[in-house]
Amino acid sequence: MAKDLVVTLHDAVVLSSGFPLLSGVELEIEAQTLSVVTGANGAGKTSLLRLLAGLVSLSSGEGTVAGIDLVNGDLRQLRRRVGWLGHEGSFYNDLSVRENLVFAASALERPLDDIDAAAHRVGLGSRLETTTKALSAGQRRRLGLAWLLLRRAELWLLDEPYASLDDQGRVFFDALLADVVDAGASVVLSAHDPLRSATLHPREIVVRGGRVAGGAS
Repeated sequence: MAKDLVVTLHDAVVLSSGFPLLSGVELEIEAQTLSVVTGANGAGKTSLLRLLAGLVSLSSGEGTVAGIDLVNGDLRQLRRRVGWLGHEGSFYNDLSVRENLVFAASALERPLDDIDAAAHRVGLGSRLETTTKALSAGQRRRLGLAWLLLRRAELWLLDEPYASLDDQGRVFFDALLADVVDAGASVVLSAHDPLRSATLHPREIVVRGGRVAGGAS
């Protein structure tokens, strides 16, 4: 039986000012799976995630994400179908948690009725009226997760999501990711090391020197 793939890359190259951020990447990721992209700083982990999010373009090679061609497809449509969470998150510091989520839901044409449930799911139910600038780094990360829940993304792309979380936050995050995959989405996240979890068993994708060096199949 043919695999249902959410990502395919063949000989993918991404250049920045002539410098190869990614070079000859070969990669397939099955739908409804959790994958962790590992590698040293500068190896190309973030560049790979940004390519999958439609935030950078292929310089050469071929690729599809969520069924959309990275060369000839509509990358704006791709960005509506994936959820990207970088290190900082794109939030307005002077707005409350609720106001930021209202803004995000309105922009995405999602029901405003979903906001309270998303905030409670990520542990921010008691912080809805708190200004975003007053949140800790871990709470800002949770706000980003609430935004992804509102987005109902087919593919979650998370850049070092564990970086600002304490042990309790990591346990919470593990449970959320398991629920997301069980609900039918796919998750790709970056980390310096493979995830060590009793509940998660991700596929490891090793990136080295802008290439996928292991775990590609």
